[in-house]
Amino acid sequence: MKRALALLLASLVHLLTLAFFAAGGWTIVVSGGSLAGWLLGGLAVAVGWVLRPRLGRLPSDADVLDRSAAPSLYALAGRVADRVGVGRPVRVAVRDLSLEARYEHLGLLRTPALTIGLPLWLALSPRRRVALLAAACSRVPSGDEVVVETALGTLAAWRDALVGAAPLRAREEAQTTIASASLGAVDHPGTTYEVMGFFGRIIGRVLGGPVLLTEYVLKRLARAGDERARDRARARALRAASAAELDELDALMARGGYLAPMQAAALRGESVSAIRQGVLARSRLTDDGVLDEAPRSELLDAAESDRVDAELQPHYARAVRGFGLIS
Repeated sequence: MKRALALLLASLVHLLTLAFFAAGGWTIVVSGGSLAGWLLGGLAVAVGWVLRPRLGRLPSDADVLDRSAAPSLYALAGRVADRVGVGRPVRVAVRDLSLEARYEHLGLLRTPALTIGLPLWLALSPRRRVALLAAACSRVPSGDEVVVETALGTLAAWRDALVGAAPLRAREEAQTTIASASLGAVDHPGTTYEVMGFFGRIIGRVLGGPVLLTEYVLKRLARAGDERARDRARARALRAASAAELDELDALMARGGYLAPMQAAALRGESVSAIRQGVLARSRLTDDGVLDEAPRSELLDAAESDRVDAELQPHYARAVRGFGLIS
């Protein structure tokens, strides 16, 4: 019931955005070419454009890999996606300082894309790399969830526009400086800008009330399905990795202890290969002793993992220089 109500409310939010586009276009058409009609219609279209659903895009620091330059990584991502039951990534990108992996559908065409954080990827054994990709691919939102998430983004844009506005700090500082320099000679209770800004903020808060209420209700309704979404994602991830592997990965990412040894090695000037060998050596340590080789997966053996590392070597070399910036 709550899921249906969330979808209904989100659909109404998107219909309101569509109404701005429709009203703007209609105003321009019926205005007969008048300047006022074009201005009002253009304003409505502009509002609709600002409130449009954000369908996702890659982060600005993501470096998309060419398939011919990283065939092993694309093949691995495809195998894991097939096992999890989602579309194979059309684009695979890496980020120098990110500590996560994300699988998303981007743009109007909903293009599958996988983004991998290099510090985390460098620190994982082959088995944990598969677990990371499985966990990332499993967190694909359903169609209903996309509608709700984009509606929340639209409501956030409404909120920022109506109740998030504040007087320009630079203008306030300039006025204070002028008043101080003139010993109060030009200091006066207010200006037209300040008065209009005050009334604008009052109107924004009045109109923003329904927006804040709608956003609050939609968030509460959306949270009601969070547990079901987590269970669904867990079930998908288990198709490619075991529960123990996923739990180990979650614990490793929560602790973040894998990062400090790599940062120290980077500060000592060690090569990427030396840092990677240190990671693999630590992954072979267990409570019962030392394994002969790093833990591997059915979907990724040690040789294939090494080929992936060779493909990413130029990106590793660049990323390692910034490891000290990660906190």
